[in-house]
Amino acid sequence: MHETGMCDEIVRAVLSRAEGRQVAAVRVRAAHAGHRADPEVVEQGFRVAAAGTPVEGARLDLVTEPPAVSCRDCGARTPATDALALVACPRCGGVDVELAGDTGVVVESITYQQDASEVRA
Repeated sequence: MHETGMCDEIVRAVLSRAEGRQVAAVRVRAAHAGHRADPEVVEQGFRVAAAGTPVEGARLDLVTEPPAVSCRDCGARTPATDALALVACPRCGGVDVELAGDTGVVVESITYQQDASEVRA
């Protein structure tokens, strides 16, 4: 997914859950296949997408991980840490492999700012 579109989707998902509450931080897990999202580009895109919303100013914690690859020849399930692992099993060298698991983006947690009326002096 392109970083700009990914950021728009993240902010939309957070806004739908926030129900108007001011957001302090968002933790997102992104599995990538081939193209790893550039954290600086994602951070900038997130700030742009969040501008003027209750998500504006929130800290973005982006966790990226490679997808898993499953080998039909030997049954191994391994992380695809490079392009070669997407076409050949790192364990047996077989080429009958497929992506296993999610290659998308998941909003893992949202932290809300504490309401000033809840703060005790």
